[in-house]
Amino acid sequence: MVKDVVYRTVAEAKGGGRNGTSATLDGALAVTLSVPKEMGGEGKGNNPEQLFAVGYAACYLGAIRFAAGNEKIGDVPADASVKAQIGIGPRAEGGFGITATLTVSLPGVERSVAERMVERGHFICPYSNAIKGNVHVVTILE
Repeated sequence: MVKDVVYRTVAEAKGGGRNGTSATLDGALAVTLSVPKEMGGEGKGNNPEQLFAVGYAACYLGAIRFAAGNEKIGDVPADASVKAQIGIGPRAEGGFGITATLTVSLPGVERSVAERMVERGHFICPYSNAIKGNVHVVTILE
């Protein structure tokens, strides 16, 4: 549970959901949505999985940086990166679910230090906390 909300944003989807538009009410972000070709759509816009991948990658890298600095684990190089691969498919129980693979690159960081950063990143990242126990997440440290 969040004990003190420090930021909120509001977004609204219009049209057909996966075939429509979505935007934040402050006007900072607006996207045209389209079902991917792999799911029978035209694939001419963005989709929720892409948006989740962008958000998760950024949030998780930020959490690694926060953990490294706040907990004095080590220095995160300027060229550090996180790639988030998000998959969607039917669940055995019905409905749909997602999968996530995070590939972390921390060039020049000693392996044991990088492993600690990656572990603490998951502890801190709100995306990791939100999906824990609900989404299969694989983390690869390059």
